[in-house]
Formats: sequence, C-alpha cells, structure tokens
Amino acid sequence: MSTTTSQRLAGKVAIVTGAASGIGFQAAVLFATEGAKVVCADLNLAGAQAAVERIAKEIGEEGRAVAIKVDVSSEDQVRQCVETAEKQFGGLDVMFNNAGIMHPKDDDALTTSESVWDLTMNINVKGVWYGCKYAVEAMRRRGGGSIINTASFVAIVGAATPQLAYTASKGAVLAMTRELAAVHARENIRVNSLCPGPLKTPLLMEFLDTEEKKERRLVHVPMGRFGEAIEQAKAALFLASDDASYVTGTDFAVDGGLSSAYVTPLGQTTSPSPKGF
Repeated sequence: MSTTTSQRLAGKVAIVTGAASGIGFQAAVLFATEGAKVVCADLNLAGAQAAVERIAKEIGEEGRAVAIKVDVSSEDQVRQCVETAEKQFGGLDVMFNNAGIMHPKDDDALTTSESVWDLTMNINVKGVWYGCKYAVEAMRRRGGGSIINTASFVAIVGAATPQLAYTASKGAVLAMTRELAAVHARENIRVNSLCPGPLKTPLLMEFLDTEEKKERRLVHVPMGRFGEAIEQAKAALFLASDDASYVTGTDFAVDGGLSSAYVTPLGQTTSPSPKGF
C-alpha cells in the first residue's frame, strides 16, 4: 500500500482511456494513489480490470476504481463512459484521452492503405474529440476540470521512419487541443497535450521490432534511452492537478530532449535507465 503520495488529486474523479497497458495503466494507478477515483477505460476489459486490481492493492481498499470496456471510436461508448464516472463517483474532474493506436502497416503516403488511415483517424482523432466533447459537458456541471490528450513528439518534429497516419493524427490532436483550450479557458476547463518521446511500451516495441530500428530511433534522443510509461504518467499527473492551474493549451513534450536536438553526440547513443525503473 502506498503511504508516500502527496494526494494531489484528492477528491477528484478521473477517466483514463487506454488504461489496460502502458501510459494509461501507469496513469490510472498513479492518479488513484494520488487520491482520485478512477474509471479505467479500455477496449481490453481484462486489462482495465487488472488496473483496478492493482489500484486496490496499492491503496489498500476497493471501490476507488472501476473498469469499463470502451471503444473510443464509438461516440456512444465514450458518452456512456463519462456517464459512468458521474453516476459512480459524482462527477468528472480529469479526462485523460490516452487511448490510441500505431498500426504496423502504417507507412508513407504511397503505401499506407485507406483502411489503415481511417482506423487510425477514428481512434486517435475522433476518439479524442469524443472524449473532449463529453468531458467538457461534465466539467461544466462540475465547475471546471483538466483534459489531457496524448499526442506525440512526431507531431512536432516528424517521425524517423514513415508512419504517416499516426503522425497526421497526432498533429490533429495538437491543433484540437489548442483550440479547445482557447474556447473553454474561461470556463475553468484546461486542455493540454502530452507529447511523449519514444517509450519502452508494448505499442512502440512491437513497431520497433529489430535492434536496427531501435537504434535508428535512439540516435535522435539526447538521453540515449527509451522513456518509461511511468515518466509520462507523472507528467500527466502534473497537468491533471491544481499545480498546473495556469497551464492550458500547451504541447507538453516529455521526450528525453528529442524535440530540442538534431542528433546525439557521437559515442553517446545509449545511457542507463533512471534510478527506480
């Protein structure tokens, strides 16, 4: 059971989409240990339930989190997810639109199929739009809140290897976030993008399936390593909390320095993992 948290989300209710693995799983657990009641949403219901079980173990009690099966490309399912948060926990303060895909057949403009493009856009763009739409309605009833949309460093600097649909979808997330932030700022609804660098998650490791591909990506990262999902979760925690009360419309890059550098110095392509990981 966690005993060293600052309870930065005490009294708040959060939804985390993509909660079955990676950033979403870590964020759901972290938000709960920081005091939030959490709806763990994912198409993989078993994985979302595993997050709920982990939360119960971490905080030493049950009932602070629920799992719900959600396909974020379905407007009706996203609406029901937000309704679950309000009915189960009394409202919604934090919406972490984190669910997304990076299709293995996503490539350049010449070879990416229309089906891969449409699937990517439906999940990565429409899914975020639906999440924002129903979160805004719920947060108006709550008197404000924080929306966090997972984008990517590729929306800022472009990908080292072709993944056009994914890159375009994440660029759309950045643009959507900025506009929503401006529109809803005076309603006390903050909207920010989280822009992760390359992470050691199943999503990316499945895509970077050879050492050559991994090294090709890492040559652009000054820190010389892949990030960890928990590092992104901690960044999301800041944006979710009142510590970020004057932060809205940002593209919050948590990328090991990637977006601020061209290539790493020679002989410095790798580095050890941070302490604690």
